[in-house]
Amino acid sequence: MQETSSSEPKGSTTGAISIAPYRYALCVEYSGAAYRGWQIQKEGGVTSIQEEVEKALSKIANSDVSVVCAGRTDAGVNATYQIIHFDSPVQRNERAWIMGTNTHLPDDIAIQWAKHVPESFHARFSALERRYRYVIYCNPVKPAILPRGITWTYKPLDIKRMQQAAEYLVGEHDFTSYRAVACQAHSPVRTVKQLDVYQSGSLIILDVRANAFLHHMIRNFAGVLMTIGCGEAEPVWAKEVLEAKDRRQGGVTAPPYGLYFVDAKYPEEFELPKSQLGPFFLA
Repeated sequence: MQETSSSEPKGSTTGAISIAPYRYALCVEYSGAAYRGWQIQKEGGVTSIQEEVEKALSKIANSDVSVVCAGRTDAGVNATYQIIHFDSPVQRNERAWIMGTNTHLPDDIAIQWAKHVPESFHARFSALERRYRYVIYCNPVKPAILPRGITWTYKPLDIKRMQQAAEYLVGEHDFTSYRAVACQAHSPVRTVKQLDVYQSGSLIILDVRANAFLHHMIRNFAGVLMTIGCGEAEPVWAKEVLEAKDRRQGGVTAPPYGLYFVDAKYPEEFELPKSQLGPFFLA
């Protein structure tokens, strides 16, 4: 239950009591099209989602705030359920962290919910698994709506071929062939718990759950599956790429725009609100 100061006016976005630190978990939704990814960049003048969120939260906390996220996303990648945590030197009510922070955020970033959590909660290390959806729009003509919210291909894709190929990628594997050359993860081994491929009208969706992901892993999945779907390779090629353990064998990395971070699973003890599994236009 959210704790508030008894002296704080109901609905206030400014009331506070002296408790430090006080840990909160928040859900952030964003369109990544205008940003160089989640993480703050060293180069000056490069805008990141983390920077915008920290600036807005700092205004509500009246103090510098530093956040930790469930999973860093690349430039152009979106999220409907990015979980963050931060320690505040003051206590604020839920309305302040949601509505107050949103007034200081650009239109393409929004806080969806906020919750007080114990100090044992960590947005990254407490996560048991993460889930992404990759949205492909198949149509002969490029779209004018959501051009950076989906990945467009003019080539017809055979969903059955893609589904067959996806089966080779489920389970615990060395995903060297499916990670970026510059990936800094210590191990290329990950466990993919689900990789569903399904169709809704002109949209094809890749729905992927894993304990964790490597840099560009899902975009490389998408690149291979789209190549197979359009008939340029057989479904078994997904397995051959996997077994090669060589990124050079993996083909083209798909664009970032159709990728959405849609869920992160945590132990029940933290009682976080469940994801609605966006993006909203797939509901």
